[in-house]
Amino acid sequence: MLKRSFMFVLALILFVGVSFILAIEKSKPFVFTAIPDQNTARLQKRFDKVAQYLTNALGIEVKYLPVKSYSAAVTAFENNEVQLAWFGGLSGVQARFAEPGAQAIAQGEEDADFTTYFIANTSTGLTLSQDFPKDIEGMTFAFGSKDSTSGRLMPEFFVRSAFGKPPRDVFRHVGFSGDHSTTLDLVQSGRYQVGAVNYKVWENEKKAGKVDETKVRIIWKTPGYPNYNWTIRGDVNETWGDGFQDKVQQALLNMRDPKLLALFPRKRFIKADNAMYQPILDTAIEIGILKK
Repeated sequence: MLKRSFMFVLALILFVGVSFILAIEKSKPFVFTAIPDQNTARLQKRFDKVAQYLTNALGIEVKYLPVKSYSAAVTAFENNEVQLAWFGGLSGVQARFAEPGAQAIAQGEEDADFTTYFIANTSTGLTLSQDFPKDIEGMTFAFGSKDSTSGRLMPEFFVRSAFGKPPRDVFRHVGFSGDHSTTLDLVQSGRYQVGAVNYKVWENEKKAGKVDETKVRIIWKTPGYPNYNWTIRGDVNETWGDGFQDKVQQALLNMRDPKLLALFPRKRFIKADNAMYQPILDTAIEIGILKK
């Protein structure tokens, strides 16, 4: 009898303990991050508002974790410091490559057919062209972050396609600015003659009055390619319950506030999946950024 009572108490303690641990897990804040593709102070302001929206939509505490680089965003995702991230096409591929089971669940309506602008300081004499501007050979060229889809991966792909050799053999000097806003500043100031920027950042900076078209202009617009995406870890249901991943996806798809969407800027979010980003994966492997 005493033994049975002891076993019952032990089982009760284990049940309470496990239930307590699960309760703690479920009460953990859900954390997301975003690649720092432009001014970090603006990103903090933007994503604090997104965190509040998701907190209300999901009924749990949601926090935004700022990071200093594209690679830091991927590392935070891989290490489960964040469970959701607003990635570029390449950083999303890198994160899902590092964390099997992770899923792209949403993208901006515009992200299925994204574009990079090649820009030039007006002192070069280059103007807008329908064809790839081969006159940029021998000039100085600024990419964005080394891990950026629109600021490095796809521009490099088009440069290699046009010249049959890597950028270091095409340009007098190649630099990496770290983000699109800085690339624009470098080309506009004349520190670099030519550069590649995300078209959304160009349009945003232009609206903000930060583009002086007497000093910098668009010289070529790339063909479209898939880009930004919300990617979520594959183990979130284990922590926050069955169906949580679907709930997060639906919250993103239901984001309708124009002021909130303008922070990205996107018209709306639509469903995405990993297969949509196969061209990015293929290109990253082709130019040696990712190894099979």
